Amino acid sequence: MKKLIAFLLTLLLLANCGKQNEQTNSKDSLAVVQKPGKIQYEVATLDEAGLKQLIAQRNGKILLLNVWATWCEPCREEFPDLIKLASDYKNSNVEVVGLSADYPDEVDSKIVPFLEKYQCNFKIYVQNFEDDAKLIQLLNQAWNGALPATFIFDQDGKQQMFLTGMRSYDDFKQEVEKVRNPH
Repeated sequence: MKKLIAFLLTLLLLANCGKQNEQTNSKDSLAVVQKPGKIQYEVATLDEAGLKQLIAQRNGKILLLNVWATWCEPCREEFPDLIKLASDYKNSNVEVVGLSADYPDEVDSKIVPFLEKYQCNFKIYVQNFEDDAKLIQLLNQAWNGALPATFIFDQDGKQQMFLTGMRSYDDFKQEVEKVRNPH
């Protein structure tokens, strides 16, 4: 039964990947090591306890959490905008974090090459949930699992924004600024 549910959720994720514009314990994952001419990425797994900790322990920072996958075309299209956003908020109270919906055993074969291609400049984790339903329920019960999905949490770890579908730099910035300046 668990395998059937996991299979159905995977189909749902694949089917919804292209849908657009619906609103609604972990170590530091992006260890950037300078090597001659190349950045080396280390992607840590993130399980339920780790995700709860990431959201709760904000240290005065807003969290923009983007859930994406290497196989998702809209995810690939919006990724450069997330990189620009992370760069613009680098020395601020906003933290951009990515959570790959790929499998943990695909870090070296798919995720790291993806990060290298885009020259990613923010923390990336790979999900390590026993089933996708737990991830979905933890982030937002109204989320149907469509990718990409973005969740913005305030400095206290309270979710303030939930976006599904591909977004632009301006969309992300506008939503972050609403959380930074709620008045």
